[in-house]
Amino acid sequence: MSSRFQAPRGTQDILPDMQPYWTSVVRTAEEVTHLFGFRRIDTPIFENAALFEKGSGDTTDIVEKEMYQFEDRGGDRLALTPEGTPGIARAYLEHGMASWPQPVRLWTTHPMFRYDRPQKGRYRQHTQIDCEVIGSADPLVDAEVIELLWRIYQGVGIKNVGVRLGSIDDLEPRKAYIERLKEYYRPHLDRLSEDSRRRFDRNPLRLLDSKDERDLPYKDAAPKLVDQLSDGAQAHMDVVRAALDAAGIPVVIDPLLVRGLDYYNRTVFEIVPTDDERAQGTVGGGGRYDGLIEILGGPHTPAVGFGSGIERIVLEMQKHEVPVAAPAAPDVFLIHRAQDAARPVTSLAGALRSHGVAVIVAESGRSMKSQFRSADASGARFAVIIGDDELGRGVAMVKDLRGGGEQREVPLDAVPGAITGAG
Repeated sequence: MSSRFQAPRGTQDILPDMQPYWTSVVRTAEEVTHLFGFRRIDTPIFENAALFEKGSGDTTDIVEKEMYQFEDRGGDRLALTPEGTPGIARAYLEHGMASWPQPVRLWTTHPMFRYDRPQKGRYRQHTQIDCEVIGSADPLVDAEVIELLWRIYQGVGIKNVGVRLGSIDDLEPRKAYIERLKEYYRPHLDRLSEDSRRRFDRNPLRLLDSKDERDLPYKDAAPKLVDQLSDGAQAHMDVVRAALDAAGIPVVIDPLLVRGLDYYNRTVFEIVPTDDERAQGTVGGGGRYDGLIEILGGPHTPAVGFGSGIERIVLEMQKHEVPVAAPAAPDVFLIHRAQDAARPVTSLAGALRSHGVAVIVAESGRSMKSQFRSADASGARFAVIIGDDELGRGVAMVKDLRGGGEQREVPLDAVPGAITGAG
């Protein structure tokens, strides 16, 4: 076994060359959420494990198979956050946000942890954009949340995506559909996966969300959720669809879309690449969850939201060669060889930085030739040179490395102005 440490399986290092993609996504999310009136919230990386068991559903894959759980030294049973909505709902209740003007619009970026099978675009630690609107039952809010996510993708340069829209109705009208679903699956039980056989009685909707190859042949012929929606759910879906059409967002109705969490009612949606024929590459998704706050001990409170993994967004950006800004280069590379240069070099670097100028100071003891090579490789616009002669006369040589190599002598105290005035 190698003695060298590596990142744990299913995790990754986001290296400097990749940071421009992440910066683009987060800045776009900040800009778009601001346009829609959202405010940022940050919740803990770990929560009480029971929060997700009650909120996400104890028969979901996230809770049953993927959640990282541990007991701390005080005996509390905790879990690393596997998905964002329950934590935000908990914060809404804990901090009395029901007394705020409604609805409350919250967003965040947050690391998520799931013991999943690592694959391209899917990690055991990933970072998610979460947006939640709590306190509104308006179907126009559902459409607005979908449009918000759509605008984030458009803003980072992902154009080839469409919306898969479904509805799972409300809890009471859903019971009749569940009985139809069980009748359909009952003759096939012995051919289904072990998970699906176990969930048949506890949570049969989870059968539609199964990715097991043994279950997939039976999914297409299963009874369709949207074929028997209650009047209220159908009217709600019609408004959402009309609003998305008005926004120019392409929508396909998915009659079997349930998503992988128990708290959803009425609207559910996923945004998928239109060039993925299998429609397996979901970039983001979410839905309405009017019962979650009540499940967590609060009053009945309608809500809707979504989650979208930044890694998956970046993957789409790379696939379509979306241009991003290059990593910022320093403005100045400070070259020096004077024997007594430590104090004036440090003072000049500090003065430049106080003027907003990014500076790299060359390592002491290196040859001037080596320092110039490093200056060129750094991408800096200017080299500022202080040798023994310059130090003795209280000046520096300022060389434009990107504008023809022009070099001029500047008094030390005037260097910041010379750099900032050069544009």
